[in-house]
Amino acid sequence: MRPRSVAQRTMSPSGGLFLLLIVWPLSALGEGPRGGYGWSNVTCTTCKVLLIVLDASLQVESNMERVAEVAVTVCRTLHLEEPGICDQVVQLFKRDVITAWVMSVLRPSEFCGLLLGTDCGHWDIGSEWNITLPPKPKPPIQPPVPPRPGSPVSRVLFITDIHWDHGYAPGAPTTCKEPLCCRNHSSSGGHNPSGYWGAYSNCDLPLHTIESLLQHVATNASFDRVYWTGDIPAHNVWEQTRAQQLDALRSITGLIRKYLSPLPVYPAVGNHESAPVNSFPPPSIYGNLSSSWLYNAMAQEWEGWLPASALDTLRIAGFYTTKIAPDLRLVSLNMNFCAVENFWLMINYTDPAGQLQWLVGVLQEAEDNYEKVHIIGHIPPGLCLKSWSWNYYRIVNRYESTIAAQFFGHTHLDEFEIFYDEETLSRPLSVAFISPSVTTFINLNPGFRVYQVDGEYPHSSHVVLDHETYILNLTEANKKPNEVPQWSLLYSALSTYRMKSAYPSDWEDLVQRFIHDDQLFQTFWFLHHKGHVSEVCQEFCKTDVICGLRTGRSGDLQLCKDLDGRGKLAHKKKSLC
Repeated sequence: MRPRSVAQRTMSPSGGLFLLLIVWPLSALGEGPRGGYGWSNVTCTTCKVLLIVLDASLQVESNMERVAEVAVTVCRTLHLEEPGICDQVVQLFKRDVITAWVMSVLRPSEFCGLLLGTDCGHWDIGSEWNITLPPKPKPPIQPPVPPRPGSPVSRVLFITDIHWDHGYAPGAPTTCKEPLCCRNHSSSGGHNPSGYWGAYSNCDLPLHTIESLLQHVATNASFDRVYWTGDIPAHNVWEQTRAQQLDALRSITGLIRKYLSPLPVYPAVGNHESAPVNSFPPPSIYGNLSSSWLYNAMAQEWEGWLPASALDTLRIAGFYTTKIAPDLRLVSLNMNFCAVENFWLMINYTDPAGQLQWLVGVLQEAEDNYEKVHIIGHIPPGLCLKSWSWNYYRIVNRYESTIAAQFFGHTHLDEFEIFYDEETLSRPLSVAFISPSVTTFINLNPGFRVYQVDGEYPHSSHVVLDHETYILNLTEANKKPNEVPQWSLLYSALSTYRMKSAYPSDWEDLVQRFIHDDQLFQTFWFLHHKGHVSEVCQEFCKTDVICGLRTGRSGDLQLCKDLDGRGKLAHKKKSLC
């Protein structure tokens, strides 16, 4: 589809431009768990009013500053954020958002549905495209065979969503008017001071807590490798610059090298690495608007971890593959090319950067060479744009015998997504493990994950055998700010959930037990929040959570039909997700 002309964007539909410039940046102030925090300040009614009221506000789009002025006025008038944040976020986003809008193929009428969900309006961006699978038949499915007793086991340290806040200040207010608190300049909204090691609030982490985690894992355990799936900077997205993002990248990479060398580390790109946040244009965008400033810096910082071939594709589009064992290959995806928050996808939503077609080629070659594959990425596939997500699901179905495991982060919570066979949606065939965050944002303990994986030996399955989650209990740690904090085991999956193994069928069985055993589900809910939760999850909450665990592809309600509004099996086949 050809992009619309500038004239088509400068008349009545220009309201969509203002919506982009205000709502889209503000959505980034609190992305996170399913449902997120980001849209809480913008209702469907507000969205539609913006489209109507702002339609008449600009007749010519030649003046970018005029667009920004009106956007700030609307943001302030509707109290979408504090006045200062309105000013900063519009100034930060205006160039990228307006450029993406001018080059886009998305109609203004689709924005409310895109940004706020299908209940607010219909949008069909990217709904009709499919990747091409090779004609080679899918190999026969072989049931999983547990490794023999005594077989080698690899331990993989998994770190995600660090979110280092260089402005974190112990003693600063934990409640404030800004989206991120516990900072030097946070406006006071209460009398609860932040702790030395972190706080249960809308706060990220100080550097000394991150360093404490790395010191702990370096001295208290042994690992074979590290998977690190991004989101390095804090959530103060309204004031970040490229220089600050690069400083965060270099600082955290340096700490990881300091404490974890000589372990091999395999990173993935998070959505917070860019400035503005979520701004990841396709490789067709050149010059200062491109992401080359970020990808080149990553390639430079990660050069000792990745081979030249991986660095080449990293510099181009932020994804790569590399062989990490004789029969094991790693694929690191740039999940920003599937993210609804990435406004650059308005330009090209059909397999941005050709990443999925590239993935098919990598997986086919791995299958031909009898390799297994681990896939890592930041945003879980079930939270992606529907078209991208369903194509990815199709790829996982085709290469289920090759893909040994999937690992993601982004939600800050401890969860998973089950993939089923496309034909019947009854046979679980893969699991996307979603690990909890290092950061406390929002109201969480700091944490990290360790995966036990079938180890390196001939014909290893390289599947996940078990996983352990570790936390820093902030309540206890903040009582002793001058002592070394104690990172401790929160739980191990097989032991806590009484699982025989960690194959996809075992996770499906666990979900079924959640439905029938509410006490077990509440245990999951507690662990889901890294051991810090203020209320139980029942009825529609439970239904929504279980629906999410079953749904590895976006917008798919088919596996939620048997749930009623109490998180139990329904007598009538009615979707409540």
